Amino acid sequence: MKKALLAALLLPALAQAYQPGKTYRLTVLHTNDLHGRFWPNEHGEYGLAAHQTLVKQIKNEVARNGGSVVLLNVGDVNTGVPESDVHNARPDIEAMNAIGYEAMTLGNHEFDNPLQMLAMQEKWARFPFLSANIRLKDSGRHLVKPYTVLRKQGLDIAVVGLTTEETATSANTAYTRNLIIDPAADSARQTLQTLKQRKKKPDITIALTHLGYRSDTALARTLPAKSFDIIVGGHSHHTVCMDNAGRLKNNHRPGDACRPDFQNGTWIMQAGEWGKYLGRADFTFKNGKLA
Repeated sequence: MKKALLAALLLPALAQAYQPGKTYRLTVLHTNDLHGRFWPNEHGEYGLAAHQTLVKQIKNEVARNGGSVVLLNVGDVNTGVPESDVHNARPDIEAMNAIGYEAMTLGNHEFDNPLQMLAMQEKWARFPFLSANIRLKDSGRHLVKPYTVLRKQGLDIAVVGLTTEETATSANTAYTRNLIIDPAADSARQTLQTLKQRKKKPDITIALTHLGYRSDTALARTLPAKSFDIIVGGHSHHTVCMDNAGRLKNNHRPGDACRPDFQNGTWIMQAGEWGKYLGRADFTFKNGKLA
C-alpha cells in the first residue's frame, strides 16, 4: 500500500467475488470539509477545477497500470464562503458531478439548512449521499442511503457513511429535531452485519466517516479487528500522516510521502480541509487481502 496527500481486510472465506490468484490495483482518492471552496482563493490555491485536472491525470495513470479509482468525499460541502452559500452549495455539487465523485457522507454542516434543501442537493448530485446513523424520528427510516456498493473490475467495494453524533447539537437544531442520530459504532456494526447477509459479500469495506480523526481511531479499536479495511475521515480537518514513531505529523507539506494511521487492522486517512489536498492511497488486493 502506498499513500500520499497531493496538493489541490481480511473478509470471510465465503466472500469470493474476486478471482483467486489475481492481483487487483485500487486507488482511493478522497477529500473532506470543502466548505464552499469550489474556486481558487486569492492566492490562486486549490479549487475544484484544479482537483478535476489532478483527478483526470491520476485516473489516466491508474488505468495505464491496469487499476481502478474510487473517488469519495467525506462531507461538509456546505457553509464556508458567500459565493457557495448564496447558491446553497450548488456550484460545489455540480463541480463534484463533473469530477466524478462516487459517494459523499453527510457532514454536520449539511444540516445548517432545512431538510428540504438537503433533499434538493441530493437531487442535484449524481452520486449518493450516505449516512448509516441518521434516521427520521417519525418513521425510523434512514434519511439517506446507509451505504453503497461500487463495482470495480469485478470487485465489490462497500462504502458505509457515518456522521458525527455532534450534529444533533452543533448543526441548526431547528433542522435536526426530527432526526435520530444513532451512535456511529452501533450503526457501523448493524450495517456491516447487513452487508455480510448479502448474497454477494463485499470484497472491500470502506467507512466514510464525518466523525473526526480521534473518533475514527476509537471506531477502529471498538469494532472487531479488520471490520473495515479503510476509514476515510473528515470533520476534524486533520492531515493524517504518521511519522516513524506512529505519531501524527504536524509539518506535512504537499507532495511529501504520507503514511496513514493503522489501527486494529484498518487504514485511517483524512485530507485536511477546504480542498487544499486530494488524498490518494494506492492498494493491491489479492485473495481477500488488501495491502
